[in-house]
Amino acid sequence: MSSRARTTARRPLLSNFVCKTVMALTGLIFSAFVLVHMVGNLKVYLGAEHFNDYAHWLREAFEPVLPYEGLLWVLRLALLASLAGHVACAALLWRRARVARGPVRRRHAGWRSFTARTMPVTGLVLLFFVIFHVLDLTTGTAPAASGGFEAATVNTSHAYENLVASFQRPLAGLFYALAMIVLGLHVAHGLWAAANDLGATGRRFRQVAVVVSGVVALVIMLGNISIPIFVLIGVLK
Repeated sequence: MSSRARTTARRPLLSNFVCKTVMALTGLIFSAFVLVHMVGNLKVYLGAEHFNDYAHWLREAFEPVLPYEGLLWVLRLALLASLAGHVACAALLWRRARVARGPVRRRHAGWRSFTARTMPVTGLVLLFFVIFHVLDLTTGTAPAASGGFEAATVNTSHAYENLVASFQRPLAGLFYALAMIVLGLHVAHGLWAAANDLGATGRRFRQVAVVVSGVVALVIMLGNISIPIFVLIGVLK
C-alpha cells in the first residue's frame, strides 16, 4: 500500500473541522433554548394562573396541526439529537487533543484557557442537572421531585405549584443556583468558541463575540438564579 493510500485509510470519519462545526451549531441551539426557556421561566413572576396557563399552552400549542404535547416532543427530540452530536464531538476532540498534547501540561494560561479546559467538567455537571431537572419538574419522580408534585392533565397544569414546592427545599434551590452559575460559564465560553469556529476570526468580531457571549450568559444565569432565591425568601409562594 502506498503512503498516500495509508494516509487516506487513516483519515478519521469526522475531521476536527466537522466536529467543531457540529459543536458550534448545537451549542447555539442549546444557548437559544436556555435563553427562551429562561424568558418562559420568568413568567412565574406574573403569578400562578399566568404561569400555569403558559405551561398548559406549551402542551396544546399548534393543535390540531400537532398532537397534544407535539411541540414539546419536537423540541425534546431536537435537543436530544443536538446533545448526542455535541457530546460525541466533544469526546472526539478531547481525546484527540489529549493524544496530541502527550504528557505536556500547560500552566498559568489565564481565565479563558481555564474555562476552555473545564468545559468537559461543566458539561457533565449540566448533564446531571438536566436529568435531575426533568425528574423533578417534568416527570415528578422521587426522590428528585418534591412530595407535593402534581402531574399535569389535559385540562390543567400545576407548574407554578410544582416549581415553588421544589425550590422551597433549600438543597434543591441551592443546587439549581449553582447549576446556573456553571451554565453561565459554559454558555459564555461556548458562544465565544462557536463564533470562532464558525469563522468570526477578525479582531473586532472576536471582541464583539466576547461581549455578546458574556452578556447572554449573565442574563441567563441571573434570570434563572433569581427564581429559587425569591422562592426561598418567600416572595414566590
